[in-house]
Amino acid sequence: MEMYWYSMRERLLLFLILFGLGVFLYVFQNHVDTTKGFVILCACMVIYGLYSIAATKYQKRKQKIHPPVINENYKPFVSVIIPAHNEEGVITNTVENILKLDYPNFEIIVIDDRSSDNTASVIKDLADKYKQVIAMVRAKDAFPGKSAVLNDALEVAKGEAILVFDADATVEPDFLNKLIPNLEPSDVGAVQARKIIRNKDANILTRCQNNEYTMDTQLQIGRDSIKGAVELRGNGELIKRKALEDIGGWNNYTITDDLDMSTRLHIKGWDIRFCPEACVYEEGIVYLFPLFRQRRRWLEGTIRRYLEYSWQAMCSKKMSLRAQFDMAMYITEFIMPMWFMMEVTFRLIKLFTDKIDPFSLHNTLWSSLIVSAVVGAGFFMTIRYSLRKYDNQPRKQAFIEAFETTVYMLTIWFPMEIFICGKILFCKKDMNWGKTAHGLVMEEQNKIKERITKELQALQEKVKEVQNRLQEVLK
Repeated sequence: MEMYWYSMRERLLLFLILFGLGVFLYVFQNHVDTTKGFVILCACMVIYGLYSIAATKYQKRKQKIHPPVINENYKPFVSVIIPAHNEEGVITNTVENILKLDYPNFEIIVIDDRSSDNTASVIKDLADKYKQVIAMVRAKDAFPGKSAVLNDALEVAKGEAILVFDADATVEPDFLNKLIPNLEPSDVGAVQARKIIRNKDANILTRCQNNEYTMDTQLQIGRDSIKGAVELRGNGELIKRKALEDIGGWNNYTITDDLDMSTRLHIKGWDIRFCPEACVYEEGIVYLFPLFRQRRRWLEGTIRRYLEYSWQAMCSKKMSLRAQFDMAMYITEFIMPMWFMMEVTFRLIKLFTDKIDPFSLHNTLWSSLIVSAVVGAGFFMTIRYSLRKYDNQPRKQAFIEAFETTVYMLTIWFPMEIFICGKILFCKKDMNWGKTAHGLVMEEQNKIKERITKELQALQEKVKEVQNRLQEVLK
């Protein structure tokens, strides 16, 4: 029943937003050039982006003059939680990698979420083998969703801080030593590490995913430098237990636990920091359909999060004005595509009903097409700057990969937003975790090894045949 009312509220609010935007565009296209409004919206986003870059540079200069003092005695006990659903192929490698952390006080809680493979037995074996590992197995009829999994693990966790990893995560031994100092200030509720695609050279999809993450790094650093609404990313997020208890743990009725928690922390007045020095490596998706499935969940969770908490964020007395303004600016990322697509749709209708020459320069459709090119150029410049700055790519390579990633992002995000809006409006809300398929890289590697083994065996047989023939000739 509670999820039903959540869904109805989100559905009604989204309908009102889209209806209001549609009425605005339809009515005022005959009185006001709405393209100018769209251009102003884009300009505000660009100005805000440049402001973030300037703030980042100022912060770095300030830290060079007055380096931050790190309290070496701040070593809270950390509970590392790893949710696992059908992860028998990767979970052992992940746990053994995390056990190598150069940090004195931590435990690892691996929780199997209703897996249909051998994940449960694998994590039990890990718990028997390593004292720091605790294995939990959820009942088959347990409440679905990653948030519910994390809440179950939280009940047995002993840590003052909770570190969440995906089942395919790998980190360097000094990961926690880099991340922990950022959590010490009393107003900081959580810290997010930088995410990097481990198999970025597998194909164009993994390369674009890594470039997307690099752009996200640039945006997160900018938001951090202005004390904006930095967001958690699920993998490599460190959360203070006191902050978790303040917001009542994870929300069981969300499909994006990290984004939902980020917003609720900000509403309660907690600050979230971003630590680019601490990197968590994860497996990129090598196939198109699983990638769409993952991004669909991310976008749906993002939009539902804004629909659910926008009023609370605006009215919160604890949330800083900087975080409120920063969140409002990022909401435009999702208003802009709908605005643009409605704008083009109405102009196409006008083009055919008013019988305007489609090739005429006076045709108002041209202005929308020009604006779309400007939006694409904005994405391109942001991605290229990020690749040059944070991945240290040469100019030519950064140019090519920025172009690829721009096409990739516009192809995925714009059409998917239409799909997600339709899903929220007309479909029943589900709690489908939309779990990312892990272990595909290992699967491909095993296939390659099998192929090489077969080729070597065939080659050995041919060598034996040649040797036998030579022996017969010599006789």
